[in-house]
Amino acid sequence: MERRSFLKNAGLLAAGLSVADTAWSFSPKGNKLPAWRGFNLPDFVSPDPAKPRAKTPEDHFRWMRDWGFDFVRVPMAYPYYLAIDRSRNITPEEVYKIDESRVEDVEKLVAMAHKYNMHVSLNLHRAPGYCINAGFHEPYNLWKDEEAQKAFAFHWNFWAKRFRSVSTSKISFDLVNEPAMREDMNDQHSSASTVPGDVYRKVAKVAVDAIRKENPKRLILADGNNVGNNVIPEIIDLGIAQSCRGYHPGKISHYKAPWANKNIDNLPEPKWPGQVGNQYLSREMLEKYYQPWIDLVKQGVGVHCGECGSWNKTPHPVFLAWFSDVLDILGSNGIGFSLWEFSGDFGVLNSRRADVEYEDWYGQKLDRKLLDLIRKSR
Repeated sequence: MERRSFLKNAGLLAAGLSVADTAWSFSPKGNKLPAWRGFNLPDFVSPDPAKPRAKTPEDHFRWMRDWGFDFVRVPMAYPYYLAIDRSRNITPEEVYKIDESRVEDVEKLVAMAHKYNMHVSLNLHRAPGYCINAGFHEPYNLWKDEEAQKAFAFHWNFWAKRFRSVSTSKISFDLVNEPAMREDMNDQHSSASTVPGDVYRKVAKVAVDAIRKENPKRLILADGNNVGNNVIPEIIDLGIAQSCRGYHPGKISHYKAPWANKNIDNLPEPKWPGQVGNQYLSREMLEKYYQPWIDLVKQGVGVHCGECGSWNKTPHPVFLAWFSDVLDILGSNGIGFSLWEFSGDFGVLNSRRADVEYEDWYGQKLDRKLLDLIRKSR
């Protein structure tokens, strides 16, 4: 199918509307971003399309809309949409080999989300030269190598062109998931640290310039430094929003998660509030954690929580008590959120928790208590 016809048929062209002709629902709390509420859809998070995550069916978008949600974040591994030989390590030259059939997969998901009035945030979960997760050999380092930064700009310019005519109210770009300095990106337990601020700024600006070349008004977000945890003061003047996380403390959100803990058998039982190991966990610690993000909102920078939630080994009552505090602090300051994920181990559907009495929802296992909690959050 010829590409422009496909986009028209998919409903992606904002006929007759410029990006300035948009109806924004701004947060009443002073946040320059809408207080979007929704979910991550990791359909394209695998770098190998032969080993995909389950594709999001149309029913899921309908349920999201009917339950009052208005946002989906789409984390993508850039190799997913490349035409490359996956039996060997990728080369720098292959980073530019776009597979149009895989790009259309992304466009179809975006179109479906728009059909149900969802704002879509496209994110490079794996960018050329960097990913917080292991599982793919990168040919260079995004934070150190100019060649990687050129490829980073290429990919964002590509997506900016594809969605050039789509309203700013319908789509935004989230530059790179959870930036950090990694000692070894092939080791899932490799230590991570803060990217030097000047380096983060340089890399972000490369992508921002590539996007704004196609659409100067496109809404752009940058994930917090140090795996999404820290505000990035060095990029405030770039005129882009910032994305925090709802995983603090990891003793709650990633209890017994094998990719986040080297020894899952000797972890202290999580409590909220309460003493967990050598640390007392409480709402006060959350308020301290989010204060820099709240201050950022007060400085006039848009803030959204791009990922949040808890893996399925955290006791459900503990998870709900903790998450209620997280959402209350965010909502009280006009900061929206995006749960990781809609259906899956972190989700409202099919989370495989051992301590939940699930409700049957059209053949899906619905965590009604979690759904009720996030629906009432504001």
